[in-house]
Amino acid sequence: MKLINKLERKFGRYAIYNLMMYMIVIYIAGFILDLIAPTFYQRFLSLEVYYVLHGQVWRLVTFILQPPSTNLLFFAIELLLYYSIGISLERMWGAFRFNLYYFSGLVFQILAAFLYYGIVCAIGGGGLLPVTTAGVGSLYYVNRSMFLAYIAMVPDAEFRLYFVLPIKAKWLGIFYGIFMAYDVISLFAHGYYPLAISIIVSVANFLIFFFMTRNYHKISPSEYKRRATFRKKMNDAKWDSGNIVEFRGRNVITRHKCAICGRTELDDDSLEFRFCSKCDGNYEYCSDHLYTHTHVKKEDK
Repeated sequence: MKLINKLERKFGRYAIYNLMMYMIVIYIAGFILDLIAPTFYQRFLSLEVYYVLHGQVWRLVTFILQPPSTNLLFFAIELLLYYSIGISLERMWGAFRFNLYYFSGLVFQILAAFLYYGIVCAIGGGGLLPVTTAGVGSLYYVNRSMFLAYIAMVPDAEFRLYFVLPIKAKWLGIFYGIFMAYDVISLFAHGYYPLAISIIVSVANFLIFFFMTRNYHKISPSEYKRRATFRKKMNDAKWDSGNIVEFRGRNVITRHKCAICGRTELDDDSLEFRFCSKCDGNYEYCSDHLYTHTHVKKEDK
């Protein structure tokens, strides 16, 4: 945590805002290129370590042009998913931390490709062998790891499976984790080592970033008491803050009420509400205004 804070103070001004929009433009360019020249990417742009070591260093960058799908419908769905999750993570973390997470995923893929290539060459007797490593240098699982990061941040968020069935993010995350573990085992069993390594590296990037951003410190008994008192006050505030609305012809006390738009859980049961730790007072906001509101300070009251 301290390391990331230090990096943000030093390099935060270089962060790319709205990063996923730029990545989507790159994917669209890759999709169009695949339509025009289907074999061009694999021949000249993919992350093949053998050719990188023979002077084609541009492959260290151009491999990101690989589109997530060659089917137009699935391609559009993937881009919509990447953008919505990416922009949400950027709002929650800030541009620098989201940049760090995404680009570290790319760097890990490159390092894994070189490591895999080196191991295969060593087993093969040494020398630069024409071993394919394009499967390791894939952004597919880098982008999918954003989904794991989003679930870790908001496990109670609700998704619409197939745009119809509501399901909590945490259950979808558990299913997806099991599915990825099965993929790794299956790919190793069938000899598709590069793709299996790509999955492992992407999950490792998520785990490293997740644990590095957690606050681990020893908590004293007085700190436990202070936190318990704070939680009690926050719970009492839910009922004492005047959350009285008219619902179906009668006054109802709601558990949640957005301080900006006034919406409650009665307006939409899929709404998520959070208290803002940066505001002075018990101010609760819906998911639409939690990261966009102006923080309330005592001098502003």
